[in-house]
Amino acid sequence: MPNLLNAIGRTNLRLLALLAVLCLAAAPLVGDRLFAPAGLRSMAFQLPELGLLSLAMMVALLSGGLDLSIIATANLSALAMAAILKAIPDGTSGALLLAWEAAALIGGLATAAVIGALNGTLIGYLRVSPILATLGTMTLVKGLAIGLTRGGVVSEFPPEILFLGGGTVGGVPMPLLLFGLIALGLGLLLTRTPFGVVVALMGSNQQAVRFSGIDTRAALLRIYVVTALVAATAGFVMLARFNSANASYGESYLLVTILACVLGGISPTGGFGRVGGLVLALVVLQLISTACVLLDLSQFLTLAIWGGILLAVSLIAAVRDQLRPVLATLRGPLIRPTAPRGREEPSC
Repeated sequence: MPNLLNAIGRTNLRLLALLAVLCLAAAPLVGDRLFAPAGLRSMAFQLPELGLLSLAMMVALLSGGLDLSIIATANLSALAMAAILKAIPDGTSGALLLAWEAAALIGGLATAAVIGALNGTLIGYLRVSPILATLGTMTLVKGLAIGLTRGGVVSEFPPEILFLGGGTVGGVPMPLLLFGLIALGLGLLLTRTPFGVVVALMGSNQQAVRFSGIDTRAALLRIYVVTALVAATAGFVMLARFNSANASYGESYLLVTILACVLGGISPTGGFGRVGGLVLALVVLQLISTACVLLDLSQFLTLAIWGGILLAVSLIAAVRDQLRPVLATLRGPLIRPTAPRGREEPSC
C-alpha cells in the first residue's frame, strides 16, 4: 500500500476518489449523456484551452510567483499570428503557404517570449512583486491588443490552421493531442532537467538558492518566458477553434487556472506540484462543467460548485495539518522501543 501511494501520490488518489464520486452522483441525473460519444468529444475539445493556460500558471506558481498576464499573452500572441496569416497573398499554396504559416507560428511565439522576458526582467532583475509586475504587464498587453485591433475580431484563416483547433488524428481531437504533448513535455522539463530542479528550489527557498550560487535573476527570466510560451499555445488553440482572434478571449479563465492548480496539488506558495495532479483536477472541473450544461444549470452555479470544491479541499488540508502534530504526540507514547538483539530490555 505505501508503494502504491508513492507511485500514484496522495493528491492524485484523492482526485481519483473525487472523480469517482462525481461520476456516481452525476449518473442518475444525466444518465448516459455525460459519457456518450458526443459528450466526451465536447469535453475533449473544451478542456485543452483551460488546460494549457493552467499549465502556464503552474510554472509560475511552482517558482513561488504568479502570472496574471497569461490570458493577455495568449490573445496578443494569437493576434500576432493572425496578422501574419492575413498578410498571406491570395493564391498562395503548397510549400510557400506552409512557410507563411510557420512564420505566423514563430511570430506568435516570439511575441509571447518578449512578454515573458518583460515579466522576468521586472521580477528577477528589478525585484518587482510578481503580482504587481504581471498585473501591469496584463494591462499593458491588453491595452496594446485592443488599441491595435480597436477591439475588433480578426478572422478567416487557412484550413491548415483551423485543423489545429477542430481536426482529429486517429479519432483524437487535435487540441487534446496538443495539450497532451505539451503536458508531457512540461512534466519532463520540470522533473527530469536542471531547469525543473531550479524551479522547485526557487519556490521552496529563493534566498537559499541565491546563496548556493545559482543566478536567481536569470532563472526567473527563463521561468516567465516558459510561462508565456505555454500561454501562447493556448492562444493558438483558441484562434484555431474559433477561426478568429480577439483581445478579450478567455478572460474568465484567469482565476480558474489558479483554482485548477491548487486543486491539482500545486502549492500556492511554490516548490511542490505535479503535472499529473493538474490534469486530474482539470478533468474534475470539466466533468462538473459538462454535467451542469446537460442539466441546464447556470454557469454561475458551475463556478460556485468549483469554488466549493476548492474550499472543501483547502479545509481538509488545513485540518489535517493542524491534527498532524497532535496525532504524532498521541502516537509517540504508544510505541515502545525495541531492545537490541542479544540483550534483555531493562526493567523499570
